[in-house]
Amino acid sequence: MRSVIIILLLTCLSAAVAAPTTPYVFQTPEQQALFENLLPDLRCLVCQNESLADSNAALAEDLRHEVYLQVLAGKNRQEIITYLTARYGEFILFKPRVESKTYVLWYLPFVLLVCGFVLIFFISRRHRSQKLILTAEQRAAAEKLLRDT
Repeated sequence: MRSVIIILLLTCLSAAVAAPTTPYVFQTPEQQALFENLLPDLRCLVCQNESLADSNAALAEDLRHEVYLQVLAGKNRQEIITYLTARYGEFILFKPRVESKTYVLWYLPFVLLVCGFVLIFFISRRHRSQKLILTAEQRAAAEKLLRDT
């Protein structure tokens, strides 16, 4: 009996946690499309790598509401992104802008990849160019093995 009560309580708690978010009502389908396309590109500031569309955090709900108000106010995508990055920083964007301060973030992986390929090329070339020098005894033993097989 006790385990049944615990299971029922856990079921009720899980349903409360998974409760749907506030439904947003838009004036035009374009506003709804802007809202739905914008949320996956914005990061929840308290979650580990979740978008505002996927997060259940209270701050994510507040940010979704903020984006909703901006969309209803008639702001376009760029104006909303500019407002949010001015207020919360570049971290709110899943894809940071390519600027002088983010060059390392965007280009360093490719530079390291090219350097790795160049390093592998030179190391393999060096190993290939090294010739194996055999003594007369070793050469005779190798020739004997080749003849015997």
